[in-house]
Amino acid sequence: MIDRRQLILASGSALLLSGCDRLNGNPAFRQVLRSAEGLTMRAQRLVTDRTALAREYSEADMSPIFRSNGTRLPDTPDYARHLAERFTNYRLRVDGLVTKPLSLSLEQIRALPVRTQVTRHDCVEGWSAIGKWHGVPLGLLLKGAGLSSRARFVVFHCMDRLGGRPYYESIDLVDAFHPQTILAWGMNNRALEVPHGAPLRLRVERQLGYKHAKFVERIEAVESLAGIHGGRGGYWEDSGDYEWYAGI
Repeated sequence: MIDRRQLILASGSALLLSGCDRLNGNPAFRQVLRSAEGLTMRAQRLVTDRTALAREYSEADMSPIFRSNGTRLPDTPDYARHLAERFTNYRLRVDGLVTKPLSLSLEQIRALPVRTQVTRHDCVEGWSAIGKWHGVPLGLLLKGAGLSSRARFVVFHCMDRLGGRPYYESIDLVDAFHPQTILAWGMNNRALEVPHGAPLRLRVERQLGYKHAKFVERIEAVESLAGIHGGRGGYWEDSGDYEWYAGI
């Protein structure tokens, strides 16, 4: 039986091959897709347990080559400075709708409880790879910051820019508190490398790869996504290339 993860990837490849870019450029068609996205999310969460774990693998299953997705090297001055300093002066901010905003060094983050998981990364472009990730559970940080009851989404502000626009992503609290959702600082038993998002990247294992924000510098808890950049919850979502919900 083909699971939903396989169906999404197969459908994405088929759409690319069928030349439906003309439909994707049609505003009415994009609105239909956005409406269907909300229905898909609600339906999936009714029939599946969103606390269920994504499949985890053994180290023997790890891919010999793990491609990097998205930006390989941010070209901003701030990132260049952090990289030259080996991230010694980097700070992760956790703020927004919280009672105790956090500002943590990379050393402090690495000292927090660690979750290690070997999981499969599925890219919307049609490739997948299995890797080992080490990081702090996102829920632990949100609890430490005193998340407000008004918060409904978590926004990840990143240090890279594309086309002059800041890169960002977001998830809701269901995925934010999933036990496999972590801020990874390590990959395959080593510190995270730049192409894979150093110093920190999101791993949200129940979503497709474009939701796994890299180069994270700020986590903001919000009630609504409407006032943030283009208002659709992410760089690619604002561009109309992908939809906000990418659950698998």
